[in-house]
Amino acid sequence: MDLTALEQLLADRGEPAFRATQVWEWVAHGASSYGEMSNLPLALRGALTETLPLSSLDLRGEQIAADGTVKALLRTADGRPLETVLMRYRDGRQSVCVSSQSGCPLTCTFCATGAMRFGRNLTAGEILDQVLHFRRRDARSAPSHLVFMGMGEPMLNLDNVLAACRRLPDLGITHRRTAISTVGWIPGIERLAASDMPLRLALSLHAADDALRSELMPVNDRYPLADVLAACREYHERRRRRVFVEYVMLAGVNDRSEQAVALARVLDPAIFKVNLIPYNPTDSPYEGSGRAAIAAFKATLEQRGLPATVRLTRGRDIDAACGQLAGRATTAA
Repeated sequence: MDLTALEQLLADRGEPAFRATQVWEWVAHGASSYGEMSNLPLALRGALTETLPLSSLDLRGEQIAADGTVKALLRTADGRPLETVLMRYRDGRQSVCVSSQSGCPLTCTFCATGAMRFGRNLTAGEILDQVLHFRRRDARSAPSHLVFMGMGEPMLNLDNVLAACRRLPDLGITHRRTAISTVGWIPGIERLAASDMPLRLALSLHAADDALRSELMPVNDRYPLADVLAACREYHERRRRRVFVEYVMLAGVNDRSEQAVALARVLDPAIFKVNLIPYNPTDSPYEGSGRAAIAAFKATLEQRGLPATVRLTRGRDIDAACGQLAGRATTAA
């Protein structure tokens, strides 16, 4: 929902200020129409229905994987494509992966979003509406966790990201269950460290040396690895929260034993925990590492005291890699 437009509409009608809170409470609990909002005057419900769409996003397509993962292709009112994914786990977690931008300007070479043309930053309302899409879709399975690991670099849109985060507890997602992922945009890491919300930080790393990291992620030329890790250590010092390191496993590129040793050398196990990510193939030139290579890499990290996990693969039978669905839709258009 466009919350700014809601407040303006209510003010123009001379409605009391608490009406905005009433509407938001209904929306946050998954209301699918203004007609359900029984504590609003009938005339106001009619005016809202005619004037302000309940969602700022339009569903353009959806895919459902055999493991229950749901990926939605959405469009903004001005036609910008974006994606959001709901991942269901056996322990009851329901984690939604949201986008912060339509497209991405940072062109990481293994990422489908990086191959798209950058559109624009998403508003706080457009970020929240990604969560609300799933809330309305099935009120019995409301998301419990959230990660900003979809399309875009959240730190380049941090004002809107933090504004959305401030409202996430209303949707049942606490700040401690919210993670913001970055390629290493240092000004954003510094601002997140200063935030009053206990949000988690995740670092998209993928290589322990500058040459390879710059090849995979051109942003490394602007913010070299040593500086990024220093910013993460400062975040940990200020927030006392462990930093999660995302490391996508690319066959023959970053999955050798000596590269695991190098990764363990630059990461302090008291500050960092590594999440090894099996690669979900896109149209990039890379192939994902095999199970044996991932297991050996993990064992090498753990032998050196660095905690590591392997991310459960979700949605491999659909276009579940970041940007795949939106990228195809953009090409088709």
